[in-house]
Amino acid sequence: MEPQNVNKGDRNKIYFLIIVIAALIGTNGYLFFKDRQQGERLVTVSTEKDKLRLEVEKIEVELDKVNALNLDLNEKLIEEQKLARKEIELLKRSLENNKITQADLEDARRKVAELQTFVNNYNKQISALQKENIFLKSAKDSLENSVRTANDRANNLANENYNLNAKVKTAAILKMQKADIVAYRTKSTGRKIEVSKSSAAEKLSIRFSIIPNELAEKGHHNIFIRVFDPAGNLLANENNRFEAEGQEMQYTHSIFIDYNNDNSTYTIDWTNPKPYIKGIYTVILYTDGATMGKAQLELK
Repeated sequence: MEPQNVNKGDRNKIYFLIIVIAALIGTNGYLFFKDRQQGERLVTVSTEKDKLRLEVEKIEVELDKVNALNLDLNEKLIEEQKLARKEIELLKRSLENNKITQADLEDARRKVAELQTFVNNYNKQISALQKENIFLKSAKDSLENSVRTANDRANNLANENYNLNAKVKTAAILKMQKADIVAYRTKSTGRKIEVSKSSAAEKLSIRFSIIPNELAEKGHHNIFIRVFDPAGNLLANENNRFEAEGQEMQYTHSIFIDYNNDNSTYTIDWTNPKPYIKGIYTVILYTDGATMGKAQLELK
């Protein structure tokens, strides 16, 4: 059988179909590769955004760590941190944009790198500040210990001085060495006669001497006497008051003596405004807020 002849018009149609099919295949291939490249680009951008977000979060954590230290930051460090946190917020918003471009990513990378450099320098400043604070605290503690030690020493010295002064004051108190009480009356001639009966007595005369004491203050000393009758009643005026042995007391009579540590004998005369009664009269002497001693006299 002989092959059939294909006319020229049919041949042209066949060529046209072949060209169309080839064009379709080429177009499909182009679209396939274009879609593949677009997908790869989207994956790359998403991955890059995630990396940048992670770096930004790390930077934010570093700043949070600084705040957790509760350091007393100066105004410069506070202002630098505020600016950094503003930049972080802007970066976060930028990375949330789904239409971010490659140029935007490059800008974000640059800003993240700047923030990382800032945080490194910031941490160095914070570390230096911590060391300074530790040094200052150590110096402050040392100074406080020194002050505390000095205060303790001063308090101890003050207590020792107080105790010493108290001992000296106690040692300097005038004490009676010997005391006698005599009752007497005065005759019309003016002569004094010693008596032993209560009915005849007009005055009491207390004669006393003082134990020699080099520590006692020389000069005038106010001597207070308190007289008690045989019934134990204090014979004193309500307005006559003084302090001795840490309390306020009433006194019967008082005089000044001139003490010179020379074994002098002193005399105090006292007139009872009331009649004397039988029994023992007790006289207690005081000076400089302390008791000097006492003496007694029995009237019949």
